[in-house]
Amino acid sequence: MTVLGSKLHQDELNGGARSSYFNSPPLDVSVAFPQATPASKFPPHVADYYQLDDLLTPEEQAIRLKVRQCMEKEVAPVMAEYWEKAKFPFHVIPKLGEMCVAGGTIKGYGCPGLSITGSALATAEVARVDASCSTFILVHSSLAMLTIALCGSEEQKQKYLPSLAQLSNVACWALTEPDYGSDASALRTTATKVAGGWILEGQKRWIGNGTFADVLIIFARNASTNQINGFIVKKDAPGLTATKIENKIGLRIVQNADIVMNKVFVPDEDRLPGVNSFQDTAKVLAVSRVMVAWQPIGICMGIYDMCHRYLRERKQFKAPLAAFQINQQKLAQMLGNIQAMTLVGWRLCKLYEAGTMTPGQASLGKSWITLRARETAALGRELLGGNGVLGDFLVAKVVLRSLFLFPMFQKEELFMEVEPFCLTGKRK
Repeated sequence: MTVLGSKLHQDELNGGARSSYFNSPPLDVSVAFPQATPASKFPPHVADYYQLDDLLTPEEQAIRLKVRQCMEKEVAPVMAEYWEKAKFPFHVIPKLGEMCVAGGTIKGYGCPGLSITGSALATAEVARVDASCSTFILVHSSLAMLTIALCGSEEQKQKYLPSLAQLSNVACWALTEPDYGSDASALRTTATKVAGGWILEGQKRWIGNGTFADVLIIFARNASTNQINGFIVKKDAPGLTATKIENKIGLRIVQNADIVMNKVFVPDEDRLPGVNSFQDTAKVLAVSRVMVAWQPIGICMGIYDMCHRYLRERKQFKAPLAAFQINQQKLAQMLGNIQAMTLVGWRLCKLYEAGTMTPGQASLGKSWITLRARETAALGRELLGGNGVLGDFLVAKVVLRSLFLFPMFQKEELFMEVEPFCLTGKRK
C-alpha cells in the first residue's frame, strides 16, 4: 500500500514554532500559568454518583479498573501533544495491547472473550481519557476484528485474529465511500472474479486507521451478483493507496484516510465467506452500536471529572469556582446526564446479552445518549471559561469532537425516520 502525506507545515520545516521576540520555544500555558491541573495528570473518577459499579460483576469491575489505570498513566500525559500535531502516538499501541481488550467479546484466537458489558466498559474508560484513542480501538476491534470473527472462515480467524488481539497488527474497516456515507449500502467499489481471486476497484473515504493498518476489511459490490461481498486486504497489496485526510478540527489523532484501489488483487483465501449481502453486516453493526453508545458515555465522564477538579482548584473573587451556584447547577446537570446515559447503555448491554435487543432499541439508545453528550460537552466548555479552548484541559478537544463525532453517531434525522416505524409499524 502506498501512503501519501500532505505538504509539511512551515513550522515543522523550520524546526517548530518559536517566539519572534526571544527565539525560544512557546510556553506551555498549563505550566507557565498554573491556574489548574492539566489533563496530562488525569483527574480522579468522580462521575459514578449513583454507584452504578454495583451493577457490575467483579470481572467487569476489574477490567474497568485495569483500563482506567493504563489510560491515566500511559496515554493521558501525551494526548494533548499529539492532538496538537494531529499525529497518532504509535508508541502507546503496545501499552493498549497489554490491556487485553482488543477483540472484546470474541472468544478464542487470543481474544479476551469479555462480556459485552465488560467490552463496553473498556470502551468507555478509553474514551474517558481520549476519544481518538477509543475510536482507534473501536474500528480495530468492534468492526474489523469482529467482522473476521463473525464472517470469516476458520482459517482466516486463526491467521489474523491472534496478532490483531495483541495489537502487533492493526486493522481498519472500509465501508463508506466519497459519494456513499449514510447510504453505504449503495457503495460502488467493485469486486470482479478472476482466476485464483478477485480484482477490487474503487474508492473509500473516512477510513479510521486507514493510513497505517496492516489489514483492511474492504466491502465491494460483486460484479456478477450485484451483492455486497467482504474481503481481507493486506497493506502491501499492489494498487492500494491510502492518503491521510488533513485539516480536521475533531478527532485529530485519528488517521482517517481516503483509500483508492486500482486493480487490487485479493486471493480467494481472503474473501470473507460470511458476507454475501449488505444485510450480513448487521450482526457486526449490532455489537458496534452498543460500543458506539458507550463511547460518549466515557467521554462525558472525562469531561465531568475534569470540570469537577478544575472548579475546585480555580479561584475567582477570592473563592473557588465550585462555590458559585451557577457552576454547581451546570455541574449537577452534567452529572445527571451521565447517570441516565450510563443506565441506558447498561440496559442495552443486558438486552444484547439476553438476545432480545432490537435495532430500534439500539438506535434509540445511541441517538439519545449522543444527544445528552452534546449537551454535557457544551456545559463543560462553559464551566472552564477561557481555558475551555485549550487542549491542555481536555474539554476543548471534546467540544470539537462533539461537532465531528456525535452527529455521525447520532444521525438524529435518520433516526426520526427509522425509529417511529419500529414503534408504530406504520410508514407513509
